[in-house]
Amino acid sequence: MGLIEQVFSLVFGSGRNVVRDTVEVFRPNAEAQARRDHDRQGASLTQCAAEFYAPQRGWFDRLMDALNRVPRPAMALGTLGLFVSAMVDPDWFSARMVGLALVPEPLWWLLGAIVSFYFGARHQAKGQEFQRALVENMARPRPDQPSPLETVVQVKEPQPDGNAALEEWLRQRR
Repeated sequence: MGLIEQVFSLVFGSGRNVVRDTVEVFRPNAEAQARRDHDRQGASLTQCAAEFYAPQRGWFDRLMDALNRVPRPAMALGTLGLFVSAMVDPDWFSARMVGLALVPEPLWWLLGAIVSFYFGARHQAKGQEFQRALVENMARPRPDQPSPLETVVQVKEPQPDGNAALEEWLRQRR
């Protein structure tokens, strides 16, 4: 009995588990790895939520955004409608196409410029608005959540654990 106690105190003595500590050199602790994975995924989701956070806007801004979303679907559905009308009533469709053929070329150039400037300006404005909102959300923390920058850059100070070399290194660093 005394021999077994001495062997166990040698392996598991002073609150340390030598077998576990040795195994963790070759294989990470599953519980600690799960905790690290959870923290990393939580930080990633927090950053993603901050990027796509949309502040509440007034009714007029929402109405203008809704109206600005109409031209692209209207043009796409209108083009599909032309194909359907050409198959359903070819005479009606050909009369409309003759009318389009009579439109002078400068008016086509003007229409092309208006459409391209509209979509180009809208694309640029929305891209800049997204970038501005992203920077504002990253810089300004909300009271209920830590800032994503704080979450990502958060560095924990190592705590001394009886390791003389680590404690000396911490004293030199300060």
